[in-house]
Amino acid sequence: MTPTLPNVLLALLWAVGACALMWLITLPLRRRSLGALLASVVLTGTAASIGAIFGFLHAMLLPANEQVTVIVVVSAAGVVGAIAAGATALRLTKDRKVLSTALAEIGQGLVPKHDGRRLTSELEHVRHELSVTAQGLAESRSRERSLESARRELVTWVSHDLRTPLAGLRAISEALEDGLVDDPDTYYKQIRTSVDRLSGMVDDLFDLSRIQAGSFSRDIDAIPLDDLVSDCLAALEPLAAAQGVRLTGRMAGTATVAGNGQELNRALTNLVANAIRHTRADGQVDVVVGLSAAGSSPQAEVIVNDECGGIADGDLARVFDVGFRGEPARTPHEVHPAGAGLGLAITRGIVEAHSGSVHVENTADGCRFTVCLPVAS
Repeated sequence: MTPTLPNVLLALLWAVGACALMWLITLPLRRRSLGALLASVVLTGTAASIGAIFGFLHAMLLPANEQVTVIVVVSAAGVVGAIAAGATALRLTKDRKVLSTALAEIGQGLVPKHDGRRLTSELEHVRHELSVTAQGLAESRSRERSLESARRELVTWVSHDLRTPLAGLRAISEALEDGLVDDPDTYYKQIRTSVDRLSGMVDDLFDLSRIQAGSFSRDIDAIPLDDLVSDCLAALEPLAAAQGVRLTGRMAGTATVAGNGQELNRALTNLVANAIRHTRADGQVDVVVGLSAAGSSPQAEVIVNDECGGIADGDLARVFDVGFRGEPARTPHEVHPAGAGLGLAITRGIVEAHSGSVHVENTADGCRFTVCLPVAS
């Protein structure tokens, strides 16, 4: 018998009806689990096939026993398909549990561990993305804890450094007010020194806030680096002399950098002043200006060698952090007291804003700070 269009349409109608009926029957099942959803898909497809075959065979007027045989065969195939779907659902359920465990670990602040079990391609990609995300979150939390620790240290040290000169100013003012001073000029000088120190701390805090906000001056000029360093050394010579430190400078090469002269001068002044403060009396701070051929483009270098005795290996990575001053109990030098641990953080911020870098390493007698800046084109 040759199938006609009416017979085909009848079979299609039976298929749609059987599919819709099975779809409605399995609707609650699909909402229970992934395995139930896959079983529902297989059963719905099988029902559609049985409906289409039954409608077609009925239209072709085949004997009843032959119709039953065909329907049983198709049903058996559907059962096999349902079993295969169940096995697949079991595999997907296990994969889902792996991802659920990974999400739970991320929620606890952990980085999910790879158990070596291979997931399906799409889910393996999801697990990889979860692992990368968890690693990023862990690093962010670590940075946040470090910043919070630095903030607490900064507040503690700033409070201490403000309290000391303020207490001194109060004592001096009371002595002057009560007429207990034989030499007022000496006290006036102490007042001026304390005010200068407080002003310097306020300037440091202001500069740090500008660095963190990225609101630097945009006045960019071509600046001869040797002139910049010479001005810095000349300004710090009195400080070095007062502390008994020899301050020397050498020009191993000349270069011009593009930047804001005032800000770069501040960065270098902070760096050299820090070296002077922590170098022992009769020690030496040597500043070298030169060129570095490392990298794809030439770099101007300013190297500051001091004789501070070195920095603990565990503290090297924190030297440029806000508020870092080494050991909390460190006593500032009497001639030039240490600030609130902002100078080197400001130096790094200014240098990086000029597309440069700064790093520190220990030497035999102390430390070597190296500032690299791109040479102006």
